[in-house]
Order: sequence, then structure tokens, then C-alpha cells
Amino acid sequence: MFEPVWVQFAVLCPEQPEFNPGHPLGCHRRRVPDRVVFEHVIAALVHGSGYERIASEGCSDRTIRRRLRSWAEAGLGEQVHELALDAYDRMIGLDLADVSADGAITKAPCGGDRAGRSPVDRGKGGMKRSTGVDGYGIPLGIVGATANRHDSPLLRDTFEACSTQLRHFWPEQVTAHLDRGYDSKRCRDLLDEIGFDAEIACKGVPAPIQVGKRWVVERTNSWVNGFGKIRRCTDRNAKIIDFYLYLTAAIVTIRQLIHRARTLYRWDTRPTTRRLK
Repeated sequence: MFEPVWVQFAVLCPEQPEFNPGHPLGCHRRRVPDRVVFEHVIAALVHGSGYERIASEGCSDRTIRRRLRSWAEAGLGEQVHELALDAYDRMIGLDLADVSADGAITKAPCGGDRAGRSPVDRGKGGMKRSTGVDGYGIPLGIVGATANRHDSPLLRDTFEACSTQLRHFWPEQVTAHLDRGYDSKRCRDLLDEIGFDAEIACKGVPAPIQVGKRWVVERTNSWVNGFGKIRRCTDRNAKIIDFYLYLTAAIVTIRQLIHRARTLYRWDTRPTTRRLK
């Protein structure tokens, strides 16, 4: 799983000199390679560890933080996710006729730009993400917010993020499948405005998650919650949080691309097991 993500990420990384040309003595320690730092960032994302814990002799925690900040400010997380979506669409095909969106609340114990009082965790610090997915559950766009935000006001930003990642490409007819939290005139007017048909569960009427096509977003939320840094976010900077969210979405997309391509294509390094690492 690491190599496909790194190959795309390496293309986006800006080239930097091996030594700092502005150093007063004309020399300096060699710059830590981007791949080494990226491996540490992936370890932090998967395990949710602090940077001090995953730092090594060849890469300090300050190097990880500094490089991570520069990558987040350059928007590399969004760009690598966009490339992953393009590859998935060319090889498998995105199901954009049916889309879903939903929010998920996770822990944010260190506060920061995306931390707020969690309504499901006794008022402790929490972060909410609103994710839009296609008909199979491939994440199209993610919006981060504080945990005390309601899902429905985030719907516009979610679909705008999806549109940006898809380069504003939508089929002529799109149906949005949403749960009862979006059952309001505000959300229906928004869907009419952007030209989406609405399939929204009604408040007060039992609607099992298996009914309709919105269950895929719940599965995607489960996939994303498998990453420790998302499940318990300790970063405070909103750009770094967005970088992790979109990097996670890119990994989920590439993993599903490999899973589905196993039965459609043949290549030398084709995995023989569904369990990818």
C-alpha cells in the first residue's frame, strides 16, 4: 500500500537542494529525504502516535513537524487524493449517479482549530468530519469542523469539496442519499439549487441503514476511523488536519482500487490476498 501512495506523492513534492544554500558557513547537515519523512508521517497516521515517539536517529520530531507543515500549506493531501480519484475513475469508474454524505465525530483531546465540545463524549474535545462518497463508498470530499456542528450546515461545503476534487465533473442526474439529520427545508433547497435529486430519510419514521443506498458512507467512515491519527487527533492546525484527512481518503481510494482491480486486471505484482498492508 505504501508504494502507490508514495509514487504519486513524490511527484507532487517540490524539489529542494540537498544543502541549505543560505547557510552562513556554506554547509549544513544534509536534508532528510522526503521519503524518510513520509514514512514517519504514515506511521503517525496509521498508529496515531506522537511525533516524539515515532522519531528516529535519521529523522527528528522537529523535522517531521516542519516538513508536515510545508506539505499541508502546499495542499499536497488534496492533490494526491485528486490523483487517486482520477486513477480509480479510469480503471474502475466512479459511481456518481448516487452519492451520500454523513458526519462522524472523533476525539480531539488537545484542542485546536477543529476541536469543540463533543455531544457524544460528555463535552470533551472532539472533531467532526463530513464526508461525501460515491455509490460504492469512495470518498470524494471531506470537510473538517468542530464536534458541536450539526451535519446539515456542512452539506454545502461537503458537496463543494467533492466538486473541487472531481474537477467540477458531475453526470446529468445525481441522487443524494442522506439520513434523517438532513431532513430539513434548508437541505432540500440546497439540493434543488445544485441540481441533485433527494432521497432523505424522514424524521420520526424508522429507516434501517440497510434501506436505500446511504449505508456506504457509514462503511467509509469505518474505514477512515481505522487510522489512529483520525480516530484521536492531537494536531491543532486546521491545515495539517485537512492534510491527514485527505491523505487518508487517498489511501482508502487506492486500497479499494487495488481490491477491485484484482479481479479485472493482471499484473506482475498483483496481490493474492484481500488483506493489504
